[in-house]
Amino acid sequence: MNQYVTGAVIKALREKNKLNQLQLADRLGVSDKTVSKWETGKGYPDITLLEPIADAFRVSVTELISGNTITNVNVSANMMRSKFYVCPVCGNVIHSMGEAVINCHGITLAPLEAEPTDERHMVFIERIEDEYYVRIEHPMTKEHYISFIAAASSDGMQMVKLYPEGSAEARFKVRGVKKIFFGCNRDGLFLQDIVKGIDDRDRSHDDTEERRALEETARKLFG
Repeated sequence: MNQYVTGAVIKALREKNKLNQLQLADRLGVSDKTVSKWETGKGYPDITLLEPIADAFRVSVTELISGNTITNVNVSANMMRSKFYVCPVCGNVIHSMGEAVINCHGITLAPLEAEPTDERHMVFIERIEDEYYVRIEHPMTKEHYISFIAAASSDGMQMVKLYPEGSAEARFKVRGVKKIFFGCNRDGLFLQDIVKGIDDRDRSHDDTEERRALEETARKLFG
């Protein structure tokens, strides 16, 4: 295994559950000295104890090993809470509706944090009948490229995987789309809100400053 539960994780979860070392030991059928060895890094719990330890802390074995406790806040399955994970080894793009423990090529992936678009990652959105045509102004070399574009509505996600030396563009059905996400292999995840009064028009806005001014006007008009 490339990862294993650490003493720091066991200690943190034990204290979170208001258990002392003896109480945890009694639940697991080991001595409190054994628990102390785990927590000080002088030993590791046997693999057969992972499930009992996870049960004692009321987490999954995956959460125990990763050290990340997952809170289920996805009861409404709202795509606006979407998370994107990208493997740095193979470039695999993984989408989740909320927090998750994602592993690829032995690496526990952290969710990408979306940033507003900037001058080096300009997105142009044009409505053409019942579709949004999305284009990213960005090089598409083998070393530096846009890896995917996604369109999120409250109940759905449309995603297009892109490749080097291709075009940084995609088309999405309008159907309630509220956000456009796209990932750069070097600079991470970017986000552009679909703005009423701007992106529902049948034309694009190729001037970033113009778009920012229009967005500010739209916020005042439509809240």
